[in-house]
Formats: sequence, C-alpha cells, structure tokens
Amino acid sequence: MKALFNISNFLFAFLFCNSVCGAYLFIPMDNTQRDHLKAYGIAYWALTKNAETDWLLNYRGGSFAFKQSTEMENECLIRGVSYEILPDVKYTAILTEIANPEYNADVVKLEKAPKVAVYSPKNKQPWDDAVTLVMAYAEIKYDVVYDEEIINGALPLYDWLHLHHEDFTGQYGKFWSSYKNQSWYQENQSIAEATALKLGFSKVSQLKLGVAKKIKEFVAGGGFMFAMCAATDSYDIALAAENTDVCESMFDGDPMDPNYQSKMNFSNGFAFKNYALEENPAVYEFSSVDATKEHSDFVSTYGEDKDIFTLFDFSAKWDQVPTMLCQNHTKIVKGFMGQTTAFIKDYLRSDVLVMGETPTVNSARYIHGEFGNGTWTFYGGHDPEDHTHHVGDPPTDLKLHPNSPGYRLILNNVLFPAAKKKKRKT
Repeated sequence: MKALFNISNFLFAFLFCNSVCGAYLFIPMDNTQRDHLKAYGIAYWALTKNAETDWLLNYRGGSFAFKQSTEMENECLIRGVSYEILPDVKYTAILTEIANPEYNADVVKLEKAPKVAVYSPKNKQPWDDAVTLVMAYAEIKYDVVYDEEIINGALPLYDWLHLHHEDFTGQYGKFWSSYKNQSWYQENQSIAEATALKLGFSKVSQLKLGVAKKIKEFVAGGGFMFAMCAATDSYDIALAAENTDVCESMFDGDPMDPNYQSKMNFSNGFAFKNYALEENPAVYEFSSVDATKEHSDFVSTYGEDKDIFTLFDFSAKWDQVPTMLCQNHTKIVKGFMGQTTAFIKDYLRSDVLVMGETPTVNSARYIHGEFGNGTWTFYGGHDPEDHTHHVGDPPTDLKLHPNSPGYRLILNNVLFPAAKKKKRKT
C-alpha cells in the first residue's frame, strides 16, 4: 500500500509539473481582455525582467505569451490584466496553427525593453499628450528630453523617440492670434529664444531645424521615431524649409521669404510632397497637408459618431512591421481632431505606407516609413478618446478607456523596437 501511495504521489507530481511547470502565461488581446492598455505594460515589464516574450501577431487581437511564473501571474492580478494559463502542449498547438501558411498570423520574439524618450519642454504646457498619458497608465518608463539634450547628442542613448505636440517651424504652434497675451505663451517664447541663443542659434526656427536634423540622424542610425498631431507635418516642413524663412516677423523678428515656395526641398522630409504652406500667421494651420477642415466639415454634416478610420490588413508572415503596428481588437477606430488631424493623401510621397485611412475625406490617419536603418510613424490627431480636445481641457482619464483601440496603436509603436524583425520576403 505504501508503495502504491508513493507511486500515486509521484504520478500526481509529474502531471502537475507537466501542466504547470511547462505552462505558458497567455495574455489575450481580443475582446476578452479587461485592460488592453495595461497588458502592453505587462509585456514591457516582462522584458525588463529578461523574460522570453512572444507577440502573437493577428492571433486573438495580437496576444502575448510568456513562460508561466508566480511573479508574472501576480503582476497581472495587481494590474487587472486578463490572462490564461496554457499547458505547454496547448501552446505548442497554437504555434502550430499560427505556422500554417494559410493562416494570416505570425510570432515575433520581443528581445529587450526599449529605452524610451519623449521630446517635450520641461515647463508645464496647457495641453496634455496622449503618448505620455498612455505610457504612464501602462507603467512604461520614459525620459523627457528637449532641445538642449538633443543638440548635445543625447539621442543615441535611446531606442525610441516620441515627438510631443511640438512646432518645429519656429512659429510657437501658430497660437499667436489666440494666445499671444497668455502668460504661458509668453513664457514659452522667452524660454525658446533664450535656449536658441545659449545653443548658438540666432533664431528659434534655426534651433528647431537643428533639432529636426538631429532627429533625422537618429532615425537614419536605426532609431524609431513616433509623432502625433502638429509634430508630424511641422517636422517635415522644418526640414523642407532648411534654405528659406517661413516665419513672419512676430515669430522671428523679420518677414518670411517671399520666394519660400520655390526654395522648399520636399525630399528633405519623411512623408509629404508638393504642399502649400499656410502663410497667414493668424490661421491655426501649417499647410495644405492637414485634413482638419475636411474632417470638421464631415462631422458637421454626418455627426461625430460617423468620424472613423479603418486599419489596413497586412500579411503577418510577409509584412511583419505594419502588422505589428496595426495590432488591435477592431479594424474600425473612432476619429479624433487635432491641430493636424489627418493627412490629405494627395500630398503623401510614394514611399509612404498608409496603415489607417478615412476614405470619405481622402485622408490618411496613420502612416509609416523607413529612413536609413530606422523607421518613423505619424499618427494624426490629439487624443484618441477626446474627439475635440481644446487647449486647457483636462487630460483624459484612461481608467475610463482601458480598451481604447486608438490608444493601442500608440503602444504598438512603443513595443515595436523590442521585436526581432524578419526581412521582408521577396
């Protein structure tokens, strides 16, 4: 009897170990997930612990999987992230299913936690930033860098850079008409002018161009750059206007070059071509690239609930990069406004990849491209969960939007540098 008891104990221990010790912790990213945004934070946290991390592209909304551990389970419980424990044999079956050439899915290994920087002024701004909001909510660490750090060569220390809602043209966001008498506007202008002189530039526009060029070098060297709202088209404009002056006197003390258009070099930028600048300093707009008016007219006619954009389907096995950047539990995402809301397709360069669009207004919302050894992604609009966000509005409470598909696109980009990418098949 004692021998039988010992054998029973041994078999129980063997079966228990086979089902748990060889198990995987699986985080679904479909509609069963309680908190999609914090799930990305779990993946980032796992990478900081050197845990082997799988990103299952197009499988249940872009799920994550790790070797099961008590520490990992506890972290999911603390953060309110849904998870499942899968025996090794079941997880192997999932991998076999994904490997089927007929199934549009793939697995990428996430190798290390990317070192993240946000380009943002140190003084308080009268607006919030969706990227910093969602990284704080997901508990993803980042550093804040600004003009001085970038000019002094800090970017090679990072894998990923976000451009806060910056105006790289030196026109202070074109807030002059509405906010020139506000203390925050005057403070920003004073700090920017002092910083430019300190760093050896005679104008703020020249300082911003210098920063834009440093960022371009960062991308060329293998960095990943992500920008939203006005930091998208204003970045490209700054690079294209390298050999001319596009600022009126209230911004830099002298008038803009009357022949600026003929001196614009669109090939210097990443995304846009043949656009016209908005010359009027009182108009809250940078160029004809932006589709804000078109979206505003559409909403006025059809209603805010009809303002949506759709994500494209890509082949997970052939086009891993855009597939990663578009992982979501839905292909239809709510639209949202910004200083730069979306990009008129007519002004996109031929090498730009459109990942999300609103066909009804001929605009691209979410675009991507390569430069040198790195990549860039532009995402139009200000806040994915606040359709019309104004200066001074309170920040969005992401506890109310834990399953936001619009915010998921941001976090896809944050994790993107961690992935071991395959070369595109030819």
